[in-house]
Amino acid sequence: MNISIRRSILGLAAFFIVTLNVIQAQEFNLINGESKLTVLGTSSLHDWHVTAEKQSGKISFKNIETGQIEKCSIEIVAESLKSGKSAMDKNTYKALNTSSYKNISFQLAEIKSTTSKGNGVYAISSTGDLTISGTKKRVSLDFTITISDSKVKLVGEKKIKMTDFKIEPPKALLGTITTGDDITIKFSIIFK
Repeated sequence: MNISIRRSILGLAAFFIVTLNVIQAQEFNLINGESKLTVLGTSSLHDWHVTAEKQSGKISFKNIETGQIEKCSIEIVAESLKSGKSAMDKNTYKALNTSSYKNISFQLAEIKSTTSKGNGVYAISSTGDLTISGTKKRVSLDFTITISDSKVKLVGEKKIKMTDFKIEPPKALLGTITTGDDITIKFSIIFK
């Protein structure tokens, strides 16, 4: 085999290896304006919710064709959680001790299973480290990802207790209004 043919074959092989790695190990960035994360809770007066206005994060895949996630991290600016009521927001920030702990974060730890639902949709069962108000806990998290064009959509919800993260449920009006310990975090996160 002559040298020019050998070089062509090696060049072609290198091209396919690089292309394959690019296809398999793609990283996407969270798009804040298209993503939504809401925390829902109860109180002795009425149900309540706060919505995150500032979040960031990344997701990358071992193999995007099979929905195999390699890494995923999401960070929320704690004082970007807004209810539309300034008094409630102040109580929320006090309970979260935002003067000391500026961010809430989730870091994927392990994928337990990935199940294809067809058309680029995958059901994911995972665990990850959720850090709220300086307390980090390993939690289980089931969610769905949809992969289409240049976007990845991650949708799910997680119920937690505030006291599991050493957060005293907020009180108002000298303790006459109390907040329930259970909250639900609902998210629809878009990565591009």
